[in-house]
Amino acid sequence: MKTILNVIWLVLSGFWLFLGYLVAGALLCITVIGIPFGIAAFRIGAYALWPFGRTTVERRDAGAPSCVGNVLWLVLAGWWLTLGHIATGIALCITIIGIPLGIANFKLIPVSLMPLGREVVSTNQAFAQTRW
Repeated sequence: MKTILNVIWLVLSGFWLFLGYLVAGALLCITVIGIPFGIAAFRIGAYALWPFGRTTVERRDAGAPSCVGNVLWLVLAGWWLTLGHIATGIALCITIIGIPLGIANFKLIPVSLMPLGREVVSTNQAFAQTRW
């Protein structure tokens, strides 16, 4: 089922969201200071390309630099990537078939707002981490 949802996601919105993250990452990598932000954009772009079966978890070793970085991210790229998720989420929720995809788009909003200090893992791995 995850594969079917991922293929439908890829066709309807995943590819376009991935391109948005790719452009944001390329623009952020222009300067040396922006390289960590560009890497975060590429990482989340790969997650936005194929999201079902994966989730994000907070990294325990992330500290104050990731908090400061998230504020800078929000100003530089986060707000317009979030607008892309909101627009595609609303458009997908118009049809009954698109509702699960729209909900998945809305679940990507917190990650697009503050990606630093988070890690993309499989849902099985996240479930195993929460059990202990």
